Amino acid sequence: MTRTNSTETSPKSAGKKRRFLSAEKKFQIYLEAQSNDKPIGELLRREGLFSTDLARIRQQVKEGALQRLSARPGHKPGQVSTESYEAIKTELQDKERALADLAVELAILRKKTNGGSWER
Repeated sequence: MTRTNSTETSPKSAGKKRRFLSAEKKFQIYLEAQSNDKPIGELLRREGLFSTDLARIRQQVKEGALQRLSARPGHKPGQVSTESYEAIKTELQDKERALADLAVELAILRKKTNGGSWER
């Protein structure tokens, strides 16, 4: 989002650090660019940005708006604590073991009845 790129090795940019813009600052720049009060070139010079930086900001605003607007109303899935996750994972493993044991018992019972149905 800035004029200098940290991967450049030219002597011109050797002493400059990469500047990071907050989400609020990016949105402010976006709003200023959208208003037709001042030329965009003036905004870019003032903020030290290139036109590609502004294009990237516009794309990020669009993606963020689409993501937010496409979210369905209702309960938002939250974060699960590690303890809860581990407890549920252990419970699932216990139930899978019990199901496997029951499957073995069922196979044994079917062998005892020669694979026939219970109704014979």
